[in-house]
Amino acid sequence: MTASKNNKVSTGIDRRGVLKGGAAAAGAALGSGVLGAPMIWAQTIRDITLNQAGPSYSVISDITAQASADLGFTINPQVVDTGSLMAKVVNQPETVDIADLEFFGLQKVYRSGNIRPVEIDRIARWDQMTPLMRDGKSFDGSALSEQGTLPFKVIYTDDASSTNFAPEATGFTTCVPTIYNADTLGIRTDLVERDVTSWGDLFSPDFEGRTALVNIPQIGIMDAAMAMEALGLATYGNKGNMTQAEIDVTIDKLIELKKAGHFRAFWSTFDESVNLMAAGEVVIQSMWSPAVTAVRARGLACVYQGLQEGYRGWGLGMSLMSHLDDMKRDAAIDYINWCLDGWQGAFVGRQGYYSSVPETALAAMTENERGYWYEGKKATETILDPYGAVMEEAGRARDGGSIQERMGNIACWNTVMDEDRYMIRRWNEFISS
Repeated sequence: MTASKNNKVSTGIDRRGVLKGGAAAAGAALGSGVLGAPMIWAQTIRDITLNQAGPSYSVISDITAQASADLGFTINPQVVDTGSLMAKVVNQPETVDIADLEFFGLQKVYRSGNIRPVEIDRIARWDQMTPLMRDGKSFDGSALSEQGTLPFKVIYTDDASSTNFAPEATGFTTCVPTIYNADTLGIRTDLVERDVTSWGDLFSPDFEGRTALVNIPQIGIMDAAMAMEALGLATYGNKGNMTQAEIDVTIDKLIELKKAGHFRAFWSTFDESVNLMAAGEVVIQSMWSPAVTAVRARGLACVYQGLQEGYRGWGLGMSLMSHLDDMKRDAAIDYINWCLDGWQGAFVGRQGYYSSVPETALAAMTENERGYWYEGKKATETILDPYGAVMEEAGRARDGGSIQERMGNIACWNTVMDEDRYMIRRWNEFISS
């Protein structure tokens, strides 16, 4: 694999090599005297369209357009949040070909039987995949936190027809991991009067009326639980799978704080979180990494604060639907392999997300980008996003440091709890209180 001057990676893929089974069939047809077979096969490739559905940070039209140009068939992007995608996979599986599912979403929908496992030996770069995903281990070989939905626990299954997860690595994967990150709190450092070092500061009286939570129940309650545990207000057996009693103590505290005027807002979208911080209405809140950078791009002092209790981890992968015929399935697997070859990994890397195959993503980035996004180094020149907009000025290092410092310090993973319905009902009580 080589990188060109514009930092795009040559994948080494051409249309003749896309669908191996079909190419073999075309060759056989040619040998039997069917002279139009190669042309017919090329047309067949062009006629393939795959519907990829998933969150906006994963299913990106610029990525699907590049893949379509490189591979010779069409990937049609459908942006849909994880909750809606879970419903589509279960109730409308024919509307999706490739589902970009967060690992906690996979935990809930895989047993529907609408996802067909992929043979791992068909994933060319599986051996290069980060141990965080492939082995459930940190960079030094130590065990990762199993609070919440640890990716390793949901990416393996026993065989091509199984609807259960395997407890250890097998030859079949329920999804191919692609994107992941470590989340923490956003802080307006120019508007706070002291250092913020703990999740417990989310509930500090120092920031009364200037605090916000993400209004996504499965995530917001985990941020609250991180604060509760840091303050010694609760001890959880598993913050990612609370009992009803643990949910109650958490929500009751949130209601108490809300009635006392502690929270300024509850945001649901990226733009809402950016605007709250940029306007100075909020100085500490649940936040996502690119949103913090968007605030800083306005010339404001905003950081994505590494905290002593660790980060909340998340990630997703690409799952193939069971209804795909052999030709479309082959094309989908070629698209997955393309995504792991570097161009896609570098694209999302410039937004602050990590690739499941860092080696190829890093090869498609500049030295400056590698140092800033992955290695914890100060930028030697301006850092740009995938669209050419300024993300960071020279001289700044990424908040939280290197990938090892950030992803090696995960306290819990995004999840869907066994008591999810009860939790959502109590969360809605909190929001409406």
